[in-house]
This record gives sequence, structure tokens and C-alpha cells, in this order.
Amino acid sequence: MDNTLTIIQVDSKSKLNEFINCQWNFYKDDKNWVAPLKMDRKKLLNQKKNPFFLHSKIKLFLAKRNNITVGRIAAIINDNHNITHKDKVGFFGFYECENNLTTSNALFNSAENFLKQNGMESSRGPVNPSMNDENAILIDGFDTPPVVLMSYNPKYYPKLIEDSGYKKAKDTHAFLLDDKTYSTEKLNRFRSLLENRYNLTVRSMNFKNKSQFKKDVITLKNLYNEAWEPNWGFVKMTDEEFDFLVADFKQIADPDLAVIVESNGEPAGFALALPDINQSLIHNKSGNILTGIYHLLSKKKKINLVRVIVLGLIPKYQRKGIDAVLYHQIAKLCLQKGIKRVEASWILEDNDMMIKGLTTILNSNQYKSYRLYEREIK
Repeated sequence: MDNTLTIIQVDSKSKLNEFINCQWNFYKDDKNWVAPLKMDRKKLLNQKKNPFFLHSKIKLFLAKRNNITVGRIAAIINDNHNITHKDKVGFFGFYECENNLTTSNALFNSAENFLKQNGMESSRGPVNPSMNDENAILIDGFDTPPVVLMSYNPKYYPKLIEDSGYKKAKDTHAFLLDDKTYSTEKLNRFRSLLENRYNLTVRSMNFKNKSQFKKDVITLKNLYNEAWEPNWGFVKMTDEEFDFLVADFKQIADPDLAVIVESNGEPAGFALALPDINQSLIHNKSGNILTGIYHLLSKKKKINLVRVIVLGLIPKYQRKGIDAVLYHQIAKLCLQKGIKRVEASWILEDNDMMIKGLTTILNSNQYKSYRLYEREIK
């Protein structure tokens, strides 16, 4: 038996399928893993259909031993990131690996060689394939499944990545709210105070009125790009990327939980909460789209958690507590729908104002943590 480790570039449709399918090798006995829909992964990695690749490029690698795939990695160059931040950071993503340092090193070396050949000076990740998608490694909170569009991985991944020479770049956190903490009279009074002080109005998007929906999407895109611009690692989304994301979210979003806040009639910020469809998809171990649809439809009424996936305010309305109004509105609507838990994620570790609002005003608890890594390319 040949135990030689081989790194192979993905250069065909069959190898791309192998790149996607090999993920199942690493989670066979993990009850908390939620298998992705294979069709969604193909769409995400399709360089002709995903508008992210209009300004970025990707190279995929497989690690094989005895004709078994024991690891995978992607090397990603995001030109818009480097233009925005005036640096030469390359990225790695879609990392999966057996608990073997030799394999991990070989994967990282392959990815970094591609990044170096393209002028990059450091490697950061994981991003799948960008910060606007699933990203980071779970480092704490393995006892429960991930919620919709949050990452998950075996417990040994953080140590394996660190043993491969990577250091912490930034941590992010997930906070959990429940109906016992976000329905207090104190919070209701705090919201009323802010509404009066800043003349706030809060409304949900109208998905059925096409004209209004298009206007709201433009508003959301402008709010998103302005609100998140100061954040670490942020890159503005292009029109094509935003439309691509909206088309995906619209399929699973509850329109009531897409909320815009205005101050004196001016858009100030927005929040989007998605039903945790992972509670349905965790039963779809095959990743097949047809069985996935079956589980989504048959178990939809059992979903009891939403994830606030996006929440932000443009700079002049930040640090005023208005983010708590958005969280409160989402929570209030959830109560009306019988949903008792809300996850706020992900939150940068140094976003002190957001964390303070979540913990002191909304009484939430940090219950999961994630990490992005980086190292210099030599």
C-alpha cells in the first residue's frame, strides 16, 4: 500500500465534485454537523455564476493518500480587499483536514505557493470564499449544532492550524438571547426613550410589492456598505454580489424579520434575521437538494431560533443604542411567531459597543467563539 501523500489541483468537474463531496469524510460520526446542500456549494464555487469571482480568483487543492481524500483547501485572492485595505493579503478557505500535521502543512504550502506567485505577502482565513460568507474556525461551543450560515468544524482544527504556523488574527463571537431576557419592561422603556429622542420609526420590508422591494434592496445595500466600512477586514459588496446574496436570502427569509430603522425619515440602519433552517437540514445528512427540501418543508414549524445575520447602523447613528431597538424589534416579532431564541452572530471581539449592548441591555450570553488566522508567506 502506497502511503505517499499527494496534493492535486482541482482542474475538472469531477475533481470539483470530489472537492465538495470529501467534506463528508471528516464528519461521519459528528451528530452536530449540518451537511451543506451540495447544489449550493457548486453554485458558491462556480466561477462563472458567483459574482465574487468577477474581481477575485480561487485555486482548489485536494490532499490524497491511498486514493482517499484526506484534506482540501482553497487559495483565494480578493482584489477588492487589497485595493480597499492597501495590503497584499491572500486568503485560504474551505479547509478540511485529517488530524495529521504533515497533511495540514502540505495543504497550506500548496495554497501559499499560489498566493505568493500572485504577489501576496500573507495568508488569512478561513473564508469561504469571503468575509461575507461562512468564515472562521469554531474554537468554543462545540456542544450544539451551528445555526444557519455559521461555520462548524472538528475540535482538533484550531490546534492543527496553529501547529501549522498560523496565529490568531481576530476572534468573533455569537450571543444567544431568549424570551426571558428580551421581553423585559426595562427594555421596552429604553426603546421608547430612544424612539422619542431620535424620532425613530421601524418597519419590515415588503417582499410582495416589487417596486418597493427594489427600493428597499438599494437602501439595504447602501446602508450595509456604509455601516460596515469601518469594520476590520470589511470590503464593500458590488451590486452583483449584493443581488446574488439577496436572491439566496429571499428564498429562506421571513419578510417580517427584515427590518429597517429610520430617523426623521432617513434610513439609519437595518437588521436581517433568518430562520435557523439548520434545525431542519441537520436531518439531511446526504446534502441532496430533494431530501433537503423535504426536511425544510416537513420540519419548518419546529424551528424555534432565528439568527440575526446582519445588523448595522450608518456611522452618525452608531454609539447611540439604536442597535438595541433593532434587536428588540426582531425579538418582539419572534415572540409573536412563537420563536423563543435569537442568535446574534457574528460580532467582532473588539466591537465593544455592540457587545455592551447585547450583554448589559439585552441580557444575552456569549456562547460560541470563532477565530480567523493569519501568517506571513515566506
